[in-house]
Amino acid sequence: MAGGKVRVRRVYEEPEPGDGTRVLVDRIWPRGLTKAKAALDEWCKNVAPSDELRKWYSHDPDRFEEFGRRYQLELQDPQRADALVHLRGLARDRQLTLLTATRQPEISEAAVLAGVLRT
Repeated sequence: MAGGKVRVRRVYEEPEPGDGTRVLVDRIWPRGLTKAKAALDEWCKNVAPSDELRKWYSHDPDRFEEFGRRYQLELQDPQRADALVHLRGLARDRQLTLLTATRQPEISEAAVLAGVLRT
């Protein structure tokens, strides 16, 4: 990918100048967070995993590898594929920060997305 970089952060953390474009990739709005505090550029919920996959995974570290595999298959669905193309465009020549509410962003859908966008 030429130019841009992709990173993953928790949406509850204070925005940083180096965040670039801040995009929430969760399907559900983060509990207790105002839109102003989130300081988002976008909320791209169409790229989020299905409810079925999210519930199956339940952020179990032992299931992360399989979750990533299944989620990458879901990213081929037309609606998610379009959202992924959009994110790829945002990341093309600038910093893109994928935001998630999960306590462990390194094993979240945002981490899987970042990996896909970096390839």
